[in-house]
Amino acid sequence: MRKHLLKRCSAVVMIVLIAYFAGEVYFNISSRKVIAQVYKHGSRGEQVKQIQTKLKKWGYYKFGVDGIYGYNTYLSVKAFQKSNGLKADGIAGKTTLAAIGLPSSAPTSGGAASGKNLTNSKDVALVARLINGEARGEPYEGQVAVGATILNRTRDARFPSTIAGVIYQPGAFTAIVDGQINAEMAESSTRAARDALNGWDPSGGAVFYFNPATSTNKWIWSRTLIKVIGKHRFCS
Repeated sequence: MRKHLLKRCSAVVMIVLIAYFAGEVYFNISSRKVIAQVYKHGSRGEQVKQIQTKLKKWGYYKFGVDGIYGYNTYLSVKAFQKSNGLKADGIAGKTTLAAIGLPSSAPTSGGAASGKNLTNSKDVALVARLINGEARGEPYEGQVAVGATILNRTRDARFPSTIAGVIYQPGAFTAIVDGQINAEMAESSTRAARDALNGWDPSGGAVFYFNPATSTNKWIWSRTLIKVIGKHRFCS
């Protein structure tokens, strides 16, 4: 009888231990999961405020920033999508959030993910190549400004909505035409790319820049000057 009880107790202890460790494994795995965020009519929170703030800055949203994804926010997102060649469904999913310049995922183990340092490594490398080809030798602020101009274009309806689309748009950048995008990389170019992707914009919102000493394009002089950094004039 005693042996029987000991066997039963051992079995119970073993079941408890298995359940405990299984729970630990599940918790550790699930806490590291990253889930894609989708915002639509009825959503609320800080990320919705950021969506509204961005769209208000660009003129798509003309109402109060309240963090509530109501009908006006839906229409504003839809208008932004239509202007940028995206599926115009009024839902802010991964592609739309990326075009707006907001992170599209957040860890389940904590609060919302920060927008800083969540840049795609391919984007960093591509922006760094363009900066290197267009602005190596320029002041560091001017290198970051060139990177920021690329990002500003992705949010402007006149240009493609992706970084690769902007950079490889035919005739957009001299470095693509003359092959300087493949020049030996300077370390500062990568740092400048990261700073631009993390939100620093020394260009003041520019979508154009040029070197007046080498430019042969007469049209570019018609653009409104924002500031001069090094040899480049940054314009809207």
